[in-house]
Amino acid sequence: MAMIKSFPPEIDKNSRILILGSIPGKESLRKREYYAHPRNQFWKIIYTLFEVPMDEDYNKKIKFLKGKGFALWDVIDVCYREGSLDSNIKEEKVNDFKSFFTEYPNIKYVFFNGIKAYETFRKEVGFGFPEIVFKRLLSTSPANAIKFEEKLREWMEIKVCP
Repeated sequence: MAMIKSFPPEIDKNSRILILGSIPGKESLRKREYYAHPRNQFWKIIYTLFEVPMDEDYNKKIKFLKGKGFALWDVIDVCYREGSLDSNIKEEKVNDFKSFFTEYPNIKYVFFNGIKAYETFRKEVGFGFPEIVFKRLLSTSPANAIKFEEKLREWMEIKVCP
């Protein structure tokens, strides 16, 4: 079982909305890019929400997200995992969210990309940040067999945050 480490957050001082995954999968780790698996629907959902053609270049995707006030990170900093499934995660250690939210006080909304991210945050960090709204969304992972349209409908909520 391999030890894996998450990426640093993709954030800037204007970010108001944080999207949290659990920890990158094998393809993302290999490419050093969030949501790099070609069947993960994250980027397709984001670009569809804003009705613009999707960039193929990762740096342009990140710039687009930040331009809309979004940040990306993961709940888990380090863990052991075989493969890419969240169900295989063992001995996870979470990121330091108390320091993170202090450093980035503009974050007012946190959306979790799937159950594992939400449950790990709930259990290990907690929702004791009264100025922040927390919400779990359907996972964009290819392991989540829910139709794209249903995921998109739920993810619409991130677009209407003030």
